[in-house]
Amino acid sequence: MGPSGAGKSTLMHALTGFGTNGVKGSIRAGDKICELGKGKSLDALKAYRKRLCYILQDDRLNPLFSVSELMNFAADLKLGNMLTPKLKASVIADILETLGLVGTENTRCCNLSGGQRKRLSIAVELIDNPPVIFLDEPTTGLDSLTSAQCMGMLKNLARAGRTIVCTIHQPTALIYKMFDQVYVVAEGMCIYDGPSDNTVPYLATMGFQCPKYHNPADYILEIANTEYGNFNELLAARCSRDQKSEKVQQTEPVSPTFTRGKMSIMVGKPHEVYKFWILLKRCLLQQYRDWTVTHLKVLLHLLIGVLLGLVFDQSGSDASKTFSNLGFFLVSTVYLCYTSLMPAVLKFPSEMPILKKENFNNWYNLKTYYSAYLITTIPIQIWFSLVYSAPSYILTGQPMEWSRFGMFVLALANVTLLADAIGSVIGSCLNPINGTFMGAITTCVMLVFAGYLVLAAHMHAVMKFVSYGSFLKYAFESVVLSIYSYDRQPLNCPDSRVYCHLRHPREILKELSISPGSYWKDIIIMVIEIVVLRIIAYWTLRRMLKKSV
Repeated sequence: MGPSGAGKSTLMHALTGFGTNGVKGSIRAGDKICELGKGKSLDALKAYRKRLCYILQDDRLNPLFSVSELMNFAADLKLGNMLTPKLKASVIADILETLGLVGTENTRCCNLSGGQRKRLSIAVELIDNPPVIFLDEPTTGLDSLTSAQCMGMLKNLARAGRTIVCTIHQPTALIYKMFDQVYVVAEGMCIYDGPSDNTVPYLATMGFQCPKYHNPADYILEIANTEYGNFNELLAARCSRDQKSEKVQQTEPVSPTFTRGKMSIMVGKPHEVYKFWILLKRCLLQQYRDWTVTHLKVLLHLLIGVLLGLVFDQSGSDASKTFSNLGFFLVSTVYLCYTSLMPAVLKFPSEMPILKKENFNNWYNLKTYYSAYLITTIPIQIWFSLVYSAPSYILTGQPMEWSRFGMFVLALANVTLLADAIGSVIGSCLNPINGTFMGAITTCVMLVFAGYLVLAAHMHAVMKFVSYGSFLKYAFESVVLSIYSYDRQPLNCPDSRVYCHLRHPREILKELSISPGSYWKDIIIMVIEIVVLRIIAYWTLRRMLKKSV
């Protein structure tokens, strides 16, 4: 406990290992000691973290899922398939009843009250029965009655055999009496460490007389805030002298045990392959529920495809509209690039709080989450490119050949996948504001070197070499080749036009300095870039996960 800025959350992050950057020292858990600091081994810290769970101050819950769905996902990820669905349901029912969440099973998290969200944050972590639970200010944002109910629930969990460690800002007298042990922090120093009912006598020995009927918690916080003079260093020195090191009985860690009546069941750690399937199911459900990512985006792609098809009407079969048709190709690649890149930039920053909490509390490994994310993202990106391509391809009068249409869709699908990969890298390196700016700048730079706004033959030798770093160059080339290469017959020149300069496909490719047989080379280059960027995105995400708090 302590005033704002005293270091409560920082101390909690250090004790749990949640934020260890710049932290030095050691944590003693029973007779095991975890050393913190640069160059120290992390094996002991990882083993220590597996025996606890940390519930942060903000409720990091996915708003698209209901209480029942979140509890079932947590049960599957924590307990695996070692328990029958019926037994899992019994465990979930017991936890919901203990935390007073019965009746909210079908309510989505976005519709829960503040107290219910706080209790649900605790409920999902109780699935595997952790021996130690850390909570960072569990009463933040709650009214006095809800705060008392929340702390009373935590008190019952402590009486059931768990160790509950929490930070709190300014508790009421009723809540303060619930604490078995209080550690008061002021200016980064401990000024009291002892039972809550011993606070007033202890302060009296230091010359601080708590007024009658005054909340002891309020009084010691007034002292910590130097309202009666700055005595924090004196209190900290006295507290340090009074501390006694007590030997804590150490028990060997065991697998979580669940008791139903007279039946006790031992549960092993689920395999990551099983967790992958659970995360895959969760990602699919999340995409289906998030209508802005799926339903709205599909509708917009369809509408934009029709709109551009009408704007570039029959430009694919009319030799007098060849330049317009090339403009259609460029617009298509840039449109799909931008609409895939920007959502990806915002994807990881928006999910980072949930990912950080679940990964820290041993729900799953980052590799498992990232694999499930890729498996669900790749097909939908290909679907977006197909939804856009079908109407625009037909309305613009492109050759009605299945092979050319397939090559056209394949090229645009690689654009969406590549842009999504670039957005993932940017989103896992920068905050949303800077990431949005960087994404727009990246698209503009790639567009300049695509080979249409400035022809390759007109570029300086240095700039022509730089253009090979633009993925839109390969995308634009592959789209052009899918339509004008592979023995395409001369285009029809209208009778109203005396001469059509770009009637022959080979002249078009020559004007753009595109090699007729380089379609698959461009596709392979884009696929390689996708793979490399996905690997980079994983490592940048891992780095962001370790440094974010």
